[in-house]
Amino acid sequence: MPLADSFDSSPAYAFKVTIDGIEIPKVTEVAGLKNEVDKIELKQQLADGKYVARQLIGRAKTGEFTVTRGLTESKTISDWLKVVMNGDVAGARKNASVELLDYEGGTLKKYEFRNCWVRSVEINSLKAGATEQATEKFTICFDESEVT
Repeated sequence: MPLADSFDSSPAYAFKVTIDGIEIPKVTEVAGLKNEVDKIELKQQLADGKYVARQLIGRAKTGEFTVTRGLTESKTISDWLKVVMNGDVAGARKNASVELLDYEGGTLKKYEFRNCWVRSVEINSLKAGATEQATEKFTICFDESEVT
């Protein structure tokens, strides 16, 4: 199957992140979008004595990605982490998606993640006299992913 080459690439600045259908505001960066499967190595001896090694496709792996956004008064993400820390597995699990957009705002590709929970929340370094924006970075773990 040849790859199409007549389409424009997605601009790196055009994306949106949603968690349980609610768009996360002020997102500045998404890192670690990755789908992966396990590799199984099969080593065998054939009837004629020849040694053969093969690589087989394994199960889909779980994963995680990181979202950075401008710090606001919203406590949604830190409250989500509190639910996780309290051990409420059912309440902590959410669905998330990251959509890559074209120049007109249409969806080029959508990464969908199921059974997500937040693993960590951190604030960037705060420096007296600095002119940069304060940000909140959080890591989301997922059980299943799909690209559409």
